[in-house]
Amino acid sequence: MRGDNRQIQTAVLGGAESEKPLMLPLEAIELDAFRKRHEHDTFWCGLLLGGCGVQLTTKLYTDRVCHFAHHPGADAPSHRCGRRARGVASADHLYVKAAADAWLRARGTQAGFDFVQPDGVPIGSVLDIQLPHRKLRVHLDREVEPDWDAEHEPVLGVSVPVDSDTLIRRWYVHRIRLDSEGTARRVRIGTEAFAWPTEWFALDDCEITDRGLSTPAVERIVQARSAPSSTLWTPGKRQEEPAQDVQAHELMRRLLYARRTESTDLAEKVCREITELSGVSLQLQRQLDAARRNALAWVKKETEARRELFARLNQAVAGQKTRSIKTLLTEIKTATRDGRSEEEDHTLHEAAASLAALEAAKLACLDTLLEDISRLPANEDPWRLRSEAEQLFQAATEVGKIGKHRRAQLNLWRTRLRYLPSKPRPAPPSRPQERVPLHQQVGRVYWTMRSCPLCGADRGQQCVFDGGPRAGRVREVPHADRLQPFVDELQEQQKKQGAARTVWRAYDVTCPHCGQEAGAWCLTPGEPHSARSKQARKLTEQHRP
Repeated sequence: MRGDNRQIQTAVLGGAESEKPLMLPLEAIELDAFRKRHEHDTFWCGLLLGGCGVQLTTKLYTDRVCHFAHHPGADAPSHRCGRRARGVASADHLYVKAAADAWLRARGTQAGFDFVQPDGVPIGSVLDIQLPHRKLRVHLDREVEPDWDAEHEPVLGVSVPVDSDTLIRRWYVHRIRLDSEGTARRVRIGTEAFAWPTEWFALDDCEITDRGLSTPAVERIVQARSAPSSTLWTPGKRQEEPAQDVQAHELMRRLLYARRTESTDLAEKVCREITELSGVSLQLQRQLDAARRNALAWVKKETEARRELFARLNQAVAGQKTRSIKTLLTEIKTATRDGRSEEEDHTLHEAAASLAALEAAKLACLDTLLEDISRLPANEDPWRLRSEAEQLFQAATEVGKIGKHRRAQLNLWRTRLRYLPSKPRPAPPSRPQERVPLHQQVGRVYWTMRSCPLCGADRGQQCVFDGGPRAGRVREVPHADRLQPFVDELQEQQKKQGAARTVWRAYDVTCPHCGQEAGAWCLTPGEPHSARSKQARKLTEQHRP
């Protein structure tokens, strides 16, 4: 038998034939507590799990999930386990048996359990629960198809499908699911009915009645249908019904199909047939009337939504919004797949023609932008190149299918754009600067280094007032004519030091690798050749004009 390397997450306690399931924690931090709790227990690859019956040990990992592994032994290299299911749900049939047995015993009911294998299906797919007066068959997966006319009552796993005809005929079906809580699996029972969502309950909220397994939802469904006790569903063969009642059930099934397929025409047709049907029982007639009212309300709502879609489509065409037109066309075709009027077909045709014209115009604009930017020289102003490229990319986002050739050109420009300097942020508007007095621009030690041409103060002497009531008194600051030569020399020196430096770019020089002249792109898909960039840096360092 071929080996299976999938990780084992479940085992049984005490021995190979044990019915006590156990799930291993997935995280290392939880496995330490698990080992302490079960330090005196043994784990086995149980036969009721489809395993080989060999003892298991726990494996702790920090970089992946923890799991069980077969106990190492002398014959370990030759050991092959044929266990089919190894995940957290592989022991669900044992958890269901344990939970159902405890639940029934608490109500004073004895039951028999059998892990049947019809047609040789793997163990664990089906569990039979034999009650004193009836039988439940739990389908945990799709291996065995439920038999709705057999003596047992099917209980379906969440993955087992049920058709609408069965829901209409039986009124409801029960489902079962198991939720992980720590290292255990908790059973929950659900009730699914025609036009009702599935409601889930804990096992303690359920009962065994004359109808079989019952949940709080069953009582509400029965009351809603107002069915007399003589028409209650019972497991087994179908009950004979009058032809009118059979036709009524068929009409309700067709209404359900119309709702699921979103076919308003079919729903209106079935509603007309319901009004023409007569001779059905009083209770069934009430159900038909309620179904018809609900269907007509749904048709009205769908019709209004349909009109709203066409109104939005007309607005999108008027506003030349390409994306909105494309999205609405898809939504409308899905919503009207069961048929359209001539006016609706005309609207769709006009919208599709407008969409084609808009896309053609935008595609022509994209081609023009591609042609214009390809004509720009490589040494063009980088800000202009970046601006042209951004306009090109924006135009491309507004076109649906641009083609392989245009896409290649766009990718080329995206690559080239990465080698252009980013556009600097505009400087904030500068405020008008006030004129700084000359004595604040010249250090105090320089104030008396020269004689004053205005008041005649010699070198080392301070300036004095040369007129007015304060004539002859010492000034707090020198005359401007005495300080101006210092300011002029400082500005000249700063001008020489801050002379503009010529910066060479790669496309300003001839490429020594591929021979492309200045202003022409290198023969590469993106950036220029490294030799060309190196030559430009060298000219910049040499201050070549």
